[in-house]
Amino acid sequence: MKILVAEDEPISRRALEATLQRWGYEVVLAGDGVVAWDVLNRPDAPPLAILDWMMPGMDGIEVVRRLRQLARRQPTYVILLTCRSGREDVVSGLEAGADDYVIKPFDQKELQARVRAGARIVELQAAVTARLSELEYALANVRRLQGLLPICSYCKKIRDDQNYWQQVEGYISEHSEAEFSHSVCPDCFREHVQPELDKIKTAPPATRQP
Repeated sequence: MKILVAEDEPISRRALEATLQRWGYEVVLAGDGVVAWDVLNRPDAPPLAILDWMMPGMDGIEVVRRLRQLARRQPTYVILLTCRSGREDVVSGLEAGADDYVIKPFDQKELQARVRAGARIVELQAAVTARLSELEYALANVRRLQGLLPICSYCKKIRDDQNYWQQVEGYISEHSEAEFSHSVCPDCFREHVQPELDKIKTAPPATRQP
């Protein structure tokens, strides 16, 4: 998984990069909030971002606020990196739209646990998004019968939008995914088929079909 690390302090930035790479993640670096915002607006933007709260150009809180204003089906998961440990600061970060936070200097085990939790959520969101796309595609391709259908009272043909009369099975096949296999209902068997069978049985041998 690709992770953006936005941190203006070079040593901390490199330390985070090395740590995340050791855990198997692909890392994209940004030295300030403006660059971070640019990276997160790309089509191939990392789905998870670790943003320092205090950065030149644009701080982490502003980057988060802008991210949350984007109409994205799969939003970026944001971990806010900050030296502010006060309850009000933490609440402010979460209310701005951050998903989680880590206090600097960070503990590697804690950071790893929070990154793993974020990665699981990102993967779950991706699976849900993919499934939703499949359902939307399926719905867009389903043809449904609806409204009033003009049908002949005698032959039971249906009149289509071009004023042509079609057999019921032909019309339904064109306007839905239904397929037909023909059979005979008991009533029609008694009314139509059985009399024909009886005629064949009672007919003189010379008149029977070979």
